[in-house]
Amino acid sequence: MGIVINQSIKNTIITYIGFAIGAVNTLYMYVQFLGDTYYGLVGYILSSANILMPLMAFGVHNTLVKYFNEYKTEKEKAEFLTFILFLPLLLIIPFSVIAYFGYHQIAILLSRENGIVYEYIWQIPVIGLSMGYFEIFYAWVKVHLQSVLGNFIKEVLLRILVSISLFAVYFNWITPVQFVYTLMGIYLFSMLLMKWIAYKVRFPSFTFVLPKNVKAIITYSLFIILTGGIANLFLEIDKFMLNWYVKIENIAYYSVAIFIATVIAVPSRAMHQITYPITAKLMSENKYDELNVLYKKTSITLQIIGGLILIGILANIEQLYLLLPKEYAGGIFVVFTIGLSKYFDLILGNNNAIIFNSKYYRTVLFLGVLLLLVTVGLNMIFIPLYGLKGTAFATLLSITLYSLSKLLFVVFKMKLFPFSINTLKSFGVLVLTFLVFYFWNFGFNPMVNIVLKSTLITIFYVGISYYLRLSADINSVIDKFVKKII
Repeated sequence: MGIVINQSIKNTIITYIGFAIGAVNTLYMYVQFLGDTYYGLVGYILSSANILMPLMAFGVHNTLVKYFNEYKTEKEKAEFLTFILFLPLLLIIPFSVIAYFGYHQIAILLSRENGIVYEYIWQIPVIGLSMGYFEIFYAWVKVHLQSVLGNFIKEVLLRILVSISLFAVYFNWITPVQFVYTLMGIYLFSMLLMKWIAYKVRFPSFTFVLPKNVKAIITYSLFIILTGGIANLFLEIDKFMLNWYVKIENIAYYSVAIFIATVIAVPSRAMHQITYPITAKLMSENKYDELNVLYKKTSITLQIIGGLILIGILANIEQLYLLLPKEYAGGIFVVFTIGLSKYFDLILGNNNAIIFNSKYYRTVLFLGVLLLLVTVGLNMIFIPLYGLKGTAFATLLSITLYSLSKLLFVVFKMKLFPFSINTLKSFGVLVLTFLVFYFWNFGFNPMVNIVLKSTLITIFYVGISYYLRLSADINSVIDKFVKKII
């Protein structure tokens, strides 16, 4: 776990710096500088682009990680990497033709409730393509266990560029309309920068020879398109469907709540950057005992860290919303529901990496399709009835069912289990901390309240977790940190 902890800590720090910048963007600059309408428009465009991303990448960002270690010679690796670069064109070219000739019909359909969307529909596939190839080039460096710089671009640099653009709106250097176009340029730039870094790590030889296992590669990539698309739909379908039923301003309110809840998933995102290729390597070498140890360690580590973030958010959420315009207050329920679903998904550790790199990966597709249909159906029922609260409840149900099905699949099919007695102890610490801190506040300014209360929560929660030795890795990091200070 040495390299995992080392790079995970770096990635976590980078990701939280990015989230801090993103928090300023999301909770203040977007709200105050851009306005609800254009903020809602940006949220819709980015959500739709995220849905398209697996199609644009043809799923090869996961395929690259899964199969890279199976090639032993440099010649085979060069052939594989070249093939991976051009494989997405199988979908990009026909998709572009359809989008070009059917633009008007598609745009009319998507803008039936909010006319402002019509002029910007074409940006969705452009940003989706940029996101897709960014992930491909990011996977390129991850298989060489160099994930930190790519994570910095994705989590920090991109948000800094957005901040600069929002300041440009504030100072009237650009209009909100021009900001929407600038945002597309930022994603294109990030993709090109990631490409340059990937080529610095390993420049492709452009050897146009089909890999020996081309059928398996294409089959797996198609699977990733579907499963990755399903996973992204679970994350983004709510905002996409809100555009059909409510005014676009509501997407701005929902986006703020989702951003707050998504902070819980940051440790998972950071750790998975390095555990995914390690999981793939262990499975390719049939080292399932080591894999089970990794599974348990990632689960309890993420549970403890994610639990601290969850309690910090829930205990301070009312104070946080006092800092926002009153129109956003309806998002508190959204934060609670989505936060709980994120926490449950978090404690599954590297579950996704195990499934996607196993021989059973095709079977999970059925579960994903079934639950996606359930998600769409629940949103169609609850959004017209309850608006933002309805889509949040639908998302909670669908994500929880999906996470539970994946957990049971790994447990019964692969005989791997992420939980231990420490899982129950950690959950007990979580509940105790919530009961102690949720029902009271200091009588100060909301920001002061949040800082003081978060400090007390951290000391209380981390102190008990350390005393109970719930995670050897977390205790080790704390011990090293204390020694450096002393």
